[in-house]
Amino acid sequence: MGKSFNILDLSVFLLYIVGVSAYGYYVYRSKQKAQMDTKDYFLAEGSLTWWAIGASMIASNISAEQFIGMSGSGFSLGVAIAAYEWVAAIVLILVAVFFMPIYLKQKIYTMPQFLEQRYNSTLSLIMSIFWLFLYVLVNLTAILYLGALAINNLTGGEHFHLILVGLAAFALILTLGGMKVVGYTDVVQVLVLVIGGLATSYIALSLVSERFGLGNNIVAGFQAMMHDADDHFHMIFPKPGPDSSQAYISKYLALPGLAMYAAGQWVANLNYWGCNQYITQRALGADLHTARTGILFAGLIKIIMPVIVMLPGIAAYVLYKNGGLQAEMSSGGHFNPDNAYSAILTFLPNGLKGLSMAALTAAIVASLAGKANSISTIFTLDIYKRYLNKEATEQKQVWIGRVTVLAAMVLAVLLTWEDLLGIGGEGGFIFIQKYTGFISPGIVAVFLLGMFWKRTTGTAAVAGMLAGFLLSVFFNNFAPSVLGPETLLYTAFPNGQGGYEIPFLIGMGWSFFFTVVLMVGLSLAGPVVNPKALHLEPGLFRVSNQTLTLIIITLLLITALYVKFW
Repeated sequence: MGKSFNILDLSVFLLYIVGVSAYGYYVYRSKQKAQMDTKDYFLAEGSLTWWAIGASMIASNISAEQFIGMSGSGFSLGVAIAAYEWVAAIVLILVAVFFMPIYLKQKIYTMPQFLEQRYNSTLSLIMSIFWLFLYVLVNLTAILYLGALAINNLTGGEHFHLILVGLAAFALILTLGGMKVVGYTDVVQVLVLVIGGLATSYIALSLVSERFGLGNNIVAGFQAMMHDADDHFHMIFPKPGPDSSQAYISKYLALPGLAMYAAGQWVANLNYWGCNQYITQRALGADLHTARTGILFAGLIKIIMPVIVMLPGIAAYVLYKNGGLQAEMSSGGHFNPDNAYSAILTFLPNGLKGLSMAALTAAIVASLAGKANSISTIFTLDIYKRYLNKEATEQKQVWIGRVTVLAAMVLAVLLTWEDLLGIGGEGGFIFIQKYTGFISPGIVAVFLLGMFWKRTTGTAAVAGMLAGFLLSVFFNNFAPSVLGPETLLYTAFPNGQGGYEIPFLIGMGWSFFFTVVLMVGLSLAGPVVNPKALHLEPGLFRVSNQTLTLIIITLLLITALYVKFW
């Protein structure tokens, strides 16, 4: 490994690799049936406990783009970037209470199955193919590329391709065991992720404390950080005025103050947490109470995730501002805020460096495994079984699922070997947000109206999916030049590159609004009684006292955080 790593770090890292692999093999041998069927392989036969569901959702969600990208955003934007995590916790409440009862009532394995039941097979097939392309060509490749790049930078910068293959192989081994192995090993991954992440945050606060002559005191370090970087501890950015700097305008373009809470944040999070095979698959095999508890447990973990992935970035900003980390924050002689996390890692004592490396690897591998499992599930159940081999046995489907995992991982390695998709040039986090954000308005509109308005038609759903994408492209790329920088709908701001830009989350909100209007209009022209409509029985959304308690705790914690950092 790199010069800053010694035998103790390597031993800790290898212990993690061997431990997770051994536990995964134990889960595979002890929990598998004599003949594994599709529900067992793809949904873990409903055997995942609430804590395994919640941990697996978080492990699949947190990856290199969070560790590296959100730390970099913490350096540049401050605590405001935590909106993505804290709004997600509220959205998870909505998913647990309103989405999961419908999914479980419909007895679906995949999101395309839900679209077929509610709308038609055409929409289901279109979205199956689209999701496969998105998961393989955008998510799997970006996670693999970012992960290999991050670990390569932390270990000397000379082993990118070796690390690339190693991450893919490790994730492949876990995924081939099915959702049980993915789900239960994710519990270990989350423990490593949290412990290693907290160790990094502890060191970051200690460094700040020492920089200001306060000794090794993390509380004093946090207080000094809040005082020295007060502008980094506010959730809401006011709208830029005529005298605002380009640096401030760029912050507002990324997080447009209160306006982003009107729709954009909710649309992005509802698509990710409620309509995404990659996330919902963990809970689809469980009973309603277990699924709800697991999802709400994930929401509680989301509340603390900024401490792990954002706080080191703010600490790096304070240290850099006061003359530290000058060399560590540069790559090839150029300053890069995304170096914030790795800059802090260089100060970890030996042993903890290995643990933090294990935490980063755990986040990457868990995300890769979860994504690969979803790719396998959608291809096998929604394309292979339905259109290529309708008579396929349960055993044949399981093996097709495994072959699909292998093919997807090999393709991802080939595409990222020389960065054929240009992920590095565009920026990994931006690469993912750009291509997933364009389809979020259409997907959320189709799912919400399909669930809660009986008159929504299949024609309206297909039109909404297309319109959501086209409107997102229009607002993101063309609206300022076509309609001007100032309209009743939006204000576009200079983007520092000679043009004007609408904050992405505001554009997403308007895309969603006009998509819903279009779908409602088309549906009103259709039949009054829709034979595909869902029939939601009274009491379907009723929650237990335990569930209600978890919801109240989550809302109180989020309220307290927003009151503190408004």
